Formats: sequence, C-alpha cells, structure tokens
Amino acid sequence: MKEKVIQFGEGGFLRGFADWMLQIVNENTDFDGSVVVVQPIKNGMCDVLSAQDCKYTHICRGIEGVIEKKIDVISRCVKPYDNFGEYLSLAKNADFRFIISNTTESGICYVPEDKPSDTPPSSFPAKVTLLLKERYDIGLPGFVFLPCELIDKNGSKLKEIILKYASDWNFGDDFKSWVENDNIFCNTLVDRINTGYPKDEVVESDDKMLNTSEYFHLWVIEGYNGLFSEIPFDKCSLNVILTDNLEMYRTRKVRILNGAHTSLVPYALLSGFDTVKSCIDDKVMSEHIRKCVFDEIVPTLDLPEDELLFYANSVLERFANPYIKHYLSGIALNSVSKFKVRVLPSIKEYIKRFGKAPENLMFSFAKLIEFYRTDMTNDDESITKFMKTASVSEILGNAALWDEDLSYLEKEVLKYADK
Repeated sequence: MKEKVIQFGEGGFLRGFADWMLQIVNENTDFDGSVVVVQPIKNGMCDVLSAQDCKYTHICRGIEGVIEKKIDVISRCVKPYDNFGEYLSLAKNADFRFIISNTTESGICYVPEDKPSDTPPSSFPAKVTLLLKERYDIGLPGFVFLPCELIDKNGSKLKEIILKYASDWNFGDDFKSWVENDNIFCNTLVDRINTGYPKDEVVESDDKMLNTSEYFHLWVIEGYNGLFSEIPFDKCSLNVILTDNLEMYRTRKVRILNGAHTSLVPYALLSGFDTVKSCIDDKVMSEHIRKCVFDEIVPTLDLPEDELLFYANSVLERFANPYIKHYLSGIALNSVSKFKVRVLPSIKEYIKRFGKAPENLMFSFAKLIEFYRTDMTNDDESITKFMKTASVSEILGNAALWDEDLSYLEKEVLKYADK
C-alpha cells in the first residue's frame, strides 16, 4: 500500500478510531493507503508497536456483542527524538496527503521557547511547522489536516499556531501563504470511548498492543466537498459526517451526552450509585436520564429530529455498555462549571421555547446544590467553600459562577431544594 497518512500519536484512541476506520476503508474500497505513525513525545509505545510489525488486534465490545479486527494499516513508526532526519524526510514523499493527530487537549499549544534549530522542538505544532517548511522547500503540495484533539476548532487553532511559528522564525510571507492556500486544516469532532488494553482482565494473547473500545464511533469533519472522494468513508457504513457546520454537532454532543452525565451525577451520587451503568440498570435513575434527554434536552436542539433521536438512543446504549466502568466520581469533577456549559443552556433554551422551566433539569440543578453541601465534591476550593454554606438565593445570584445572575430560576429550584 502507498503511505498516504502521517499520524501523530500511537496511543489507543487513534489506533481504535482512525486506524480502525482506515482498515475498514482499505478492506472495502480501492483507497489502498497505509499510515506512518510519528511518536510525538520522547517516551511512547512505538518500540512495542514496531516489534509487532505494527500489527495488532482491535476489539469492539458492547451490548451488541464482541467483534475482533486485525489491524495492519500502519506501515512503520518514526521517532523524531531518536532520528529527526527520518522525520523530516517524510516531507519528501509526494504520496502523503493526510495528517491525523491526537496529541491530547494540551498538544495543540504554542511554546515560545521552541526554535527552528531544535531537533525536534517540543510542541506538536512546532514539529509540524518544520515538516511543512521542508515540504514547501521541496516544492510539493501541502496536506489535509484531520486533528482529533478534543478542543474547539482544533484545525483552525493548529493553523494559527503554525503561522505564528512561521512569523517567529522568519520563514517569509511566501511560506505563510503556502500554508494558508496549499494546506487544508479541517475542524473535527471525535466521539468514541476507547478502553485500551484490557489490563484488568485475563487476556489469552501475546499482543501487547491489543486495543478495545465500544461499538459507537463518530467523526464529524468540517471539511471540503472532495474529502470522501479521497477517503471513501461513506462507502463503508462508517459514522463519518462531512459538514460545513461542525458547531451543531458539537452542541448536540455537549448537550445530550455530556448534559446527560452532568444532570445525572449529583443525584446519583447522593443516592448511593457509583457508575453510569448502575444508574441505567436502576428504574428510577434510568427514568430520570430519559426524561432529561428526550423530554427536555432534545426539544431544544435544531438538528433533524431523526438525527437527534438516533444519537440520544445511542448515548443511552453506550451508558449501558457492560464493558465500560464509567465512575460517577470521575465525571463529578468540577461539576459547577460543567453544569454551566452542559446543562444550563438547555434550561434557558427550554424556557425560551416553551415558556416554562424544564422540571427534570431543574430537579438536577437542585441536586447539584445539595451535592455541593456534602464532602463528595472535587472542585476549586473557593467554589466548594462557597457552595457548601451559601443559600440557594446566593448561589443563583452569583454571576461569577454562571456568567449571569440566575435569580429568576430561584422559585423553580426551590421546588426541589432546601433553602
């Protein structure tokens, strides 16, 4: 196969998401492309992967069953910290078209100390800037970037930082124009729970890169019209959406998936539950989640109803996955700020559209306040201290917490909360 993809990151997520998808594309179309993995940090897993000839097994597990797939889409690994010249030589291969990355949320960052003489510089964008400069100097076309980092407008942010390095390093206006016009930086949204190597289980395999995930997968790409003609995801029954407006899908995920978690967690922890799965298995908790999602969150969103209902049902199926232990205590971290971003917009939009407050989400708001009066919270000390002793009126009126005065919700919250 031709090497068509440069991938920054060898961790379980990309191997169980992008590489898994490209394997399926290769098996079902004439894409015929392989991936070269770049280890973006000094210490990683590329040596282990290379020792297995870059082959491994990925297992999807859920209420649907268990399916194994052999993955052989990766051709080789490159380690810039061991051989920077080999890394830069990737620029010389005209077959490379795509750059995929997952360098964590903190990976797309600007490090002012990075210099063009570093071999390599520390940040991911700085490494990419040097690769692009090498590509430009040779006279080859640019790349299509498909970053998978979980930050808003990840492609735009990556381009912004690359252009800043180009200015800092005096690479010239022609190079910056080439970065802008010969490269495509797609904003993307990724969604799949990857559970990695099943280390807490008895594994009858010598595959050290064995990888596991849920069945559900979603890749929303804010990209160009010809993307699917280059990588025919659409010919393989993969849940990849090409759109000119990613924000609607980001809002859907934040409001439904994350909003369901955040509207559930305080109530569930106060009731003695420990995992999301244990809540789904309980009639009262399950009914609370369903009412929040289907009766009060979905009606506030503007995507087609069938898309919203399909996604909402898939979320509840994911919550019921027996192979995923999603602890409520972990989701509870920084619950106030999460409630502000994930649930409060649904409450406000519901009031705007229907002229009344959503009963179940207001109940969740009351339970959030009650939760912060316990010792189970994990949040900024100043927030925890305030929430523990303040009245409902003081909490709702604290614009520093909510970016606005929520006193108008006091009557509705007090239906379910102590003063």
